Amino acid sequence: MENVVYGRGPLTEHDIYLFREGTHTRLYRKLGAQPMKIDGCAGTHFAVWAPNAEQVSVIGDFNNWNPDAHHLAVRWDSSGIWEGFIPGIAAGALYKYYIRSRVNHHVLRKGDPFAFCWETPPRTASRVWDLRRRWQDREWVAGRARVNNLSAPISIYEVHPGSWRRGPGNRFLTWRELARELANYVAEQGFTHIEFLPVMEHPFYGSWGYQTTGYFAPTARYGSPQDMMYLIDHLHRRGIGVILDWVPSHFPADEHGLGFFDGTHLYEHADPRKGFHPDWNSCIFNYGRNEVRSFLLSSAHFWLDRYHVDGLRVDAVASMLYLDYSRREGEWLPNEHGGRENLEAISLIQRLNETIYADFPGVQTLAEESTAFPMVSRPTSSGGLGFGLKWDMGWMHDTLRYFGLDPVHRKYHHSELTFSIWYAFWENFVLPLSHDEVVYGKGSLLRRMPGNDWQKFASLRLLLGYMFTHPGKKLLFMGGEFGQWDEWNHDQSLDWHLLQPQASAPQPPTPNPQPLTPVNLHHGIQRLVRDLNRLYREEPALHELDCEDNGFQWLDCTRSDDSTLGWLRKGRDGARPMLVAANFTPVPRADYRFGVPLQCDWHVILNSNSQQYGGTDPEPPAADRLSPAAIPWQGQPCSITVTLPPLALVILSPTPGPRPPDCRPMTPDP
Repeated sequence: MENVVYGRGPLTEHDIYLFREGTHTRLYRKLGAQPMKIDGCAGTHFAVWAPNAEQVSVIGDFNNWNPDAHHLAVRWDSSGIWEGFIPGIAAGALYKYYIRSRVNHHVLRKGDPFAFCWETPPRTASRVWDLRRRWQDREWVAGRARVNNLSAPISIYEVHPGSWRRGPGNRFLTWRELARELANYVAEQGFTHIEFLPVMEHPFYGSWGYQTTGYFAPTARYGSPQDMMYLIDHLHRRGIGVILDWVPSHFPADEHGLGFFDGTHLYEHADPRKGFHPDWNSCIFNYGRNEVRSFLLSSAHFWLDRYHVDGLRVDAVASMLYLDYSRREGEWLPNEHGGRENLEAISLIQRLNETIYADFPGVQTLAEESTAFPMVSRPTSSGGLGFGLKWDMGWMHDTLRYFGLDPVHRKYHHSELTFSIWYAFWENFVLPLSHDEVVYGKGSLLRRMPGNDWQKFASLRLLLGYMFTHPGKKLLFMGGEFGQWDEWNHDQSLDWHLLQPQASAPQPPTPNPQPLTPVNLHHGIQRLVRDLNRLYREEPALHELDCEDNGFQWLDCTRSDDSTLGWLRKGRDGARPMLVAANFTPVPRADYRFGVPLQCDWHVILNSNSQQYGGTDPEPPAADRLSPAAIPWQGQPCSITVTLPPLALVILSPTPGPRPPDCRPMTPDP
C-alpha cells in the first residue's frame, strides 16, 4: 500500500457540526478532492461521505485503478466521512471511489459527489482540479445589485450551450469560443442576462443537463472549468448577467452517480413513494437528511462563489413542494400533519434563499413553479419561500393557447389575455417563452401561429411586443428572437441560415397601397426584438414597476368582439407613461380612441407592423403627431385616436426627451 496521510485535512469539528446540522454551505472547500500541501509535500486530500461503507479507497489512473493501493480512513467523530491525503496526485488526475458496503457487501465504483471536473462523457471518472483563477469582473460584481434589482430591466436570453451555434463538422463550440460569439450577439440584441440550461455535468446529453451527476462541475463537453469561468468573466465585462439553471429536484440513477451511493439509499429516499420520480425515471433527494441538505446548499453557493454567477433558476420547484406531485392515490405518503406539502423540501428552499441573499448581495434566485403555491417570491420572514422571482407559467400557457387560435375565434377567448393582470402582482414574475415551449411536437413559436406566412410572422411580432409591454421580467429562448421555423434540436445549431437575404416579404391578405420594401422576415423579427429590448431598457415606464400594480392601468380591455386591448405602463414620478394598443385580428381598426393622462403630442415610437420588421406600414415621419382632444375617455382627462394595424401592436409616448412645459396633466373643457 502506498503512503496515505490521515487526520491532516481541511475538515474541522465545526465543519462536521454544520454538516450534520444541515446548515453547511461551503462543503466544496472541505470534501471531495482538495489539492494542497502537507509539510511541504504536494498532493490531494480526499474526503467522501459514505457512512454505511466498510472500506473506501481512491482508485485512479495514478494507481492503475487498484482498490488496495490507497485506502481512506473513517473519521473518529461518527460523521461517516472517509478521508486521507495522498502525496503526488496533482490536478488532472482521474479518480473514483471504490466503496464496499457493510450493509450488503456490494462493491461500487463511484464518481466524487464534490468533484470540480469530470471526464468528457460518456466516460465517467472524476478529475482532480484546482479552481484558482484571476477574475477581472470586480466592478461588475460590486454593481450588479442595480442590474438584478426588481425595478431594473431584466430581459433574459435562454441558451443551451451545445446547440446555440456549432463549429465546423457540427462540433460543439468551446466555452471560450462561445464567450466571443455569444457576448457580441447578446449585447447587439440588447438582452440584459443570459440564462444557461444546466451546465453541470450530466451523462446523457439529450437530458439538456436536467439529469445532473456533477453538482460542482461544469460539463467537460465544452472545455475546462477555467474555460467556463472565462466565459462568465467575459460576459460580465460586456455588461451581461449570467443565470444558471440548477436542479435540486431529482438526479439520475446512473451507476457512477449519487444513487445507492454507499450500498444504501444515502442521498435519496429509500421509499420509492418519496424517493423515485415517475415523470423523469430518476431519484428524489432526501430533503429531511441533514447531510443531504448541506450538500444541496453547498452546490448552490458553489456556483455563486466560485463561478461568480448572478442568479440561480431552480428547476421543477412544484415537484419538490408536493408529495403527491404526478402521483395517483396510494402512490405517495402524507406529511406529519396529513397534508400533501413536502415540509422538508419547503424548509430547505427557505433556508437556501435566506443563505444566498445573506451571503451574495445583489444576486437573484428564480423559481420554475407551475402551481398556485402561495408567496413563492415573498420573504421567508413573511412565510414565503424567499425567491426573488417566479416564472409565470399561467401567463405563458394562456398566452400561447390564445395565439394558437384562428383570429376569428379569439373574441370568444378574450379573457385568456386579460386574466393575467388579475394576479400579475401576487408574485414577482418572469414571463417565460422558454425551451419547453418549442420541443416535443409543440412546434416553434413561429410555426404555432395560425394562418398563412404573413399572418404567422405578424402574429409572432405581436406576441413579442405583447410580452415586452406586459408587466413582468422577460425571458426568450434562443431562436425565438429571429423566428426559427423548426423546433429546437439539441443535436444541431440554430437555423442561422434563415437570416440570409430573401427576395421579398409575403403579401398581406388585403391590398395595401404602400409599396413593400424587400426584407428578410426573420431579420425583421430579430430587429424588432432588438428594438423592444432597447425600449424596455430605456423607458422606465416599461420596467420600473414591473412587479408593482401601480405600474399598469387598463384603458380598454372589454372589446372582445374586436379582439383589441389598450393599456398604460407607468414608472415612478417623472417617468413618461407609455400607451400600448394591440389588435389581435388581421383586420385594421381605424380611429380607435384611447384616453391619455398628459396634454401634449403623442408619437408612435414602435409599430410591430412597420416595414423594417417585415410588416406593411411605412415608418411615420418624425414630425407626425397625435394631438389630444379635451374629451375625457377611459378615466383619463383627454384622448387621442389611433389606427391599429392588423395583427400588430403599437407603443406611443409623449413628446420624446424631458417632459416639455406644455406636457402636463390636462383639465377637460367644461
